Amino acid sequence: MPISGALLTPMVALIAGLLILLMPRLLNYIVAIYLIVIGVLGLLGNGSTIHWK
Repeated sequence: MPISGALLTPMVALIAGLLILLMPRLLNYIVAIYLIVIGVLGLLGNGSTIHWK
């Protein structure tokens, strides 16, 4: 079963939320990694980003 963005996003959010609850100092790293990944995916144009018309 391929993992789609519709399934991956809530799983990542759940895991990140649990880690932040357990270790609040991880918040900076989790947000930074998230922003880097979203930025790279947006630059690569993999089709999961919003395309303005």
